Amino acid sequence: MHKFPRRLSGLRILISNDDGVRAPGIKVMERIAKAISDDVWVCAPMDEQSGAGHSLSLRTPLWLRRIATRRYGVEGTPTDSVLMGIHQLLKDHKPDLVLSGVNRGSNMGEFITYSGTCAAAMEATLLGIPAIAFSQQINPRERHVHWPTAETHLPALIRKLLRAGWPERTFINVNVPNVRAAEVSGVEVTRMGQRTMGDSLVEQRHPKGGRYYWIGALPTQSPGRKGTDLAAVEEGKISVTPIDLDFTNRRAMKSLGQALGATG
Repeated sequence: MHKFPRRLSGLRILISNDDGVRAPGIKVMERIAKAISDDVWVCAPMDEQSGAGHSLSLRTPLWLRRIATRRYGVEGTPTDSVLMGIHQLLKDHKPDLVLSGVNRGSNMGEFITYSGTCAAAMEATLLGIPAIAFSQQINPRERHVHWPTAETHLPALIRKLLRAGWPERTFINVNVPNVRAAEVSGVEVTRMGQRTMGDSLVEQRHPKGGRYYWIGALPTQSPGRKGTDLAAVEEGKISVTPIDLDFTNRRAMKSLGQALGATG
């Protein structure tokens, strides 16, 4: 079980994301972290890596570039950035906590598997560092993002999570609804929802010949079942979902063992 000291101002916090080191959301995350601790560092991808998932660069070198005081960029994925932050940038005094985000757009249901934001938190968790991923829901048809909603509510939420603690090999996935700060209707601890995934491919023809494809529009958000992250956010609540990194389907183990004659 991850436990944190009562006095949080001395926590070493590492911030990463998948929108890039210069993204508006990571600046929001930095201000949120500095409201909690005096020791805040940033190590994030140089360029946007949305949809990168838990990918790791194995065939290209990783370049660590200093952007400003305690702010660094990595020419790689969110996973690369967390690895570099923990094992290189802060190797002499590793972080006590990793915060990933704030992502521009929600990461709920099956989208967690695609999310570089969640992957950064996942990598930290695998390395033994407690982590929380944060995402701000948006309306894809609007350019406005309710960043003040995240900035208003997340410092107190983080403090409560740190006081409560959570199991090892589990990260916390937080999604903030697309409403003004005063319109948030509460906080709910939820399970992952389910929704139909986008399966459309848009075909284009290149002027010089040949065809290429874009992945089409992702599904519009459906309300989801009660108790899920999808339903909570649609109700104007902040969703808090503990994500266990043990993917084993234990209910299937017994029946498969019997069918295969390989029971333990």
